[in-house]
Amino acid sequence: MNMKTLVAALCLFSLPFTASATSTLVDSTQEAQRIQGAHNVQRESGFKQTEQSIRAQRDALIKQRVQLQTETDQLSQTFSKNENNLATLEEQLRLETGSLGELFGVVRQAAKDLSQELETSVTVVDRAKYAPVVDQIVDAKALPSMVQLNGLWLGMVEQIEASAQLASVSVPFINADGHQANINAYRLGSMGLIGEQGYLAWNGDRIVAKPYLKQPANGPVLSGLASISQVGIMSVVVDPSRGMMLEQLANAPELKDRLEHGGVVGKVILGLLVIGAIITLFRGSKLFIIRQQIKAQLKRPNEPGNNPLGRILKVYSLGVNKKEQPRSVEALELRLLEAIVDEQQEIEKGLSMLKLLAALAPMLGLLGTVTGMIETFQVITQFGNGDPKVMAGGISTALVTTVLGLISAMPLLLAHNILSTQADAVRNILEKQGISLVAEQAEKVGSAA
Repeated sequence: MNMKTLVAALCLFSLPFTASATSTLVDSTQEAQRIQGAHNVQRESGFKQTEQSIRAQRDALIKQRVQLQTETDQLSQTFSKNENNLATLEEQLRLETGSLGELFGVVRQAAKDLSQELETSVTVVDRAKYAPVVDQIVDAKALPSMVQLNGLWLGMVEQIEASAQLASVSVPFINADGHQANINAYRLGSMGLIGEQGYLAWNGDRIVAKPYLKQPANGPVLSGLASISQVGIMSVVVDPSRGMMLEQLANAPELKDRLEHGGVVGKVILGLLVIGAIITLFRGSKLFIIRQQIKAQLKRPNEPGNNPLGRILKVYSLGVNKKEQPRSVEALELRLLEAIVDEQQEIEKGLSMLKLLAALAPMLGLLGTVTGMIETFQVITQFGNGDPKVMAGGISTALVTTVLGLISAMPLLLAHNILSTQADAVRNILEKQGISLVAEQAEKVGSAA
């Protein structure tokens, strides 16, 4: 009983504390709900303001769209109207201009031709007053004015007059070192410019002159023209193509270039020609000296000298004046024949070599021709025959070696013929003198018997 009483007492004692805690919790919960309600009210107010702002923006955009659509419709109508008006005006312009359109085309074509002439002609150095007017007509999109038409006519007249004038001018010039300076030159109408170096190449794009790589033979120079113009009579070499022929003159191969095209075979042929020339000069001079010695010896038959005829006379003297036993006519004839044969070999020395060189030269030329044609066919096989420049090397070798072979063979043959004739003349003199000596000895033997 005591335990039950104690528990009941404790419960009664804790009851006021429990009621106080419950009251505190309820108050806290109510305060939290009140704060949450105020926060929710604030959020709902913000949502409403945002909704109003978005609706206002939407209304403004809708209004702007309607306005833009209205402007677009108006611009479309204006564009259609302007397009119709433009078509009407173009048709009206076509009807009003009539043949003026064709005239404008002719004028523009004439202006283009004159403009191209001004770009390349040397007359622009001092006669290009109406060049800007011509350029305006070329670039114009409308009908030219009377001022422009008059300028075009005057420009044509100016160029016609300038083509017949010989005038001293000052032109910008670029020398071989790349330095530019103004120099004095002489303009031969529209044919060309002449400076101290000769003809000058005019560059219309850069408005500058430069020397040609190669000048024509007896070409004019500025100092020479000044002296000729003072006399009043002028005769100079001109290029009627206005520089094209002078430019091609630099591409014309010289003798050295042609010889280089012959290649190794051409050099061998030239070597044979040089060897033949040396042999010809040496043997020709030798035969000339021998002939002079023989002529002198014929005047002094009793005084044998150191020459072919003198040595034959010595053989005769030894055979006739031998103290032990004079030689017979047959023995003397054989000794003289032996001496003549020895002298003949000395006289004709080198002639066989000339004949051989004359025969080898055209054969080597034919060899070079075949080699060049083989090279040409190889090039055709690799690159085709569309570009003649690709085949030019082999064809040049083929033709040049043939020409070199013929050129070398002809003088060698001529030299061989001349030297052979001289050698035969000397041999005939020796044989004639030998026969004469044998006949003389035979007469002596016959008279003695």
